[in-house]
Amino acid sequence: MQIEDTPKITLTPGWLAKEVLSFKEALALLDISASMLYKLTHQRAISFYKPNGKLIYFKKEDLLSWMLSNKQPSNDEVSSDFLNKLKS
Repeated sequence: MQIEDTPKITLTPGWLAKEVLSFKEALALLDISASMLYKLTHQRAISFYKPNGKLIYFKKEDLLSWMLSNKQPSNDEVSSDFLNKLKS
């Protein structure tokens, strides 16, 4: 099985300051393959916009929220929560 290399995307400086990102910019921000991003949009796992019915755009805040979803607490956080529950 061959691992597909994701080509490096050359973006203009300052693209991370934008609120709305193109498909290529979203790929760079998320650091995932194009097929993975298409899969996420197809499954409606991530919010996207198609103003003309063809090109896909993303709000940067939606992408960041998706990336930070389903947090896995550290062992220290679990221990701290457990001790706090014992005290109450």
